[in-house]
Amino acid sequence: MPKDTIDLSVERELLGKDELMSRFVKFLQTEKSYSDNTVKNYFMDVAHFLHLTPHIIADGACNWKAVAVRHAKHFAMEMTAQNLSRASVNRKMSSMRSFFRFLMREGIVEGNPFSQVKSARGGRRLPVFLDVSQVERLLKAPKLYWAKQQSNLQGETDGRRECEFLAARDTAILEIIYSAGLRISEAANLKYEDIDFISNNFRVRGKGGKDRLCIMGSYAEKALREYLEIREKLGMKGRRERGPLFLNQHGQQLTTRSIERWFKSYLLEAGLPIDCTPHKLRHSFATHMLANGADLRMVQEMLGHASLSTTQIYTHVDIGRLMEVYEKAHPKA
Repeated sequence: MPKDTIDLSVERELLGKDELMSRFVKFLQTEKSYSDNTVKNYFMDVAHFLHLTPHIIADGACNWKAVAVRHAKHFAMEMTAQNLSRASVNRKMSSMRSFFRFLMREGIVEGNPFSQVKSARGGRRLPVFLDVSQVERLLKAPKLYWAKQQSNLQGETDGRRECEFLAARDTAILEIIYSAGLRISEAANLKYEDIDFISNNFRVRGKGGKDRLCIMGSYAEKALREYLEIREKLGMKGRRERGPLFLNQHGQQLTTRSIERWFKSYLLEAGLPIDCTPHKLRHSFATHMLANGADLRMVQEMLGHASLSTTQIYTHVDIGRLMEVYEKAHPKA
């Protein structure tokens, strides 16, 4: 049974009172500079471990010193039995390894039982991406969607302005995600001072607090300028005022959850599968760049991947392009 169908409320409450877990969360937030969503995943992975290993709980507290290699192996086997993907099992085991490395650093435990359990091996899942025509439909969807909402308003000036604002903002968000292959959290956390309209690039803070320079394409620049103009007209913020770039209707920083919520409406408008996520725009960016001859290491730099092997997975997805090049280039094709 997948994790999201398991009730972890008891384990979450227990972990919320655990001093060591609180210190681990603070460590991830401050020293590792992980996003709230990443920290939440670590927390939930440890909660899942407690759910499958309840006998390490004594008198309403977690006895981390009692965790042994057999518990780590049991955790991996139980998750496999629940039909979790190899990627999910490996991620959860990685979370537990990180937690116990922290406990070792703090002098709580002497060894890391999870370091002795090998990761599940197997074929790596290929990223799902949108083709160019699908991306074009998606990028046009916000304006089409909000134009329809406007047509249902009768003389409501404020409502029409809000529709105009949302259409411009969300178009800019989607354009800039696709333009630079951003993660959704990276787009949500952009600040005005990160943008350089003169050189058409911008600074992004990625995983682990690592900064990288991204390129802003002409379509993204146009959409962003339009959004900033409308934002200023509505009195939310000066066009060149420092601070969060993407705002909600109340002038506060837009959250990733809000982006994801509106994204589903745009999928329906564009006639795309409802299970598509904003992250697929990042996959599409990488796939399209490589398919059109971009250098692998340059794409690695643009995506902010620490390892080239992570980027290389995108070289496997465009088999049609590969066959086309082969037939043109190979003398015996």
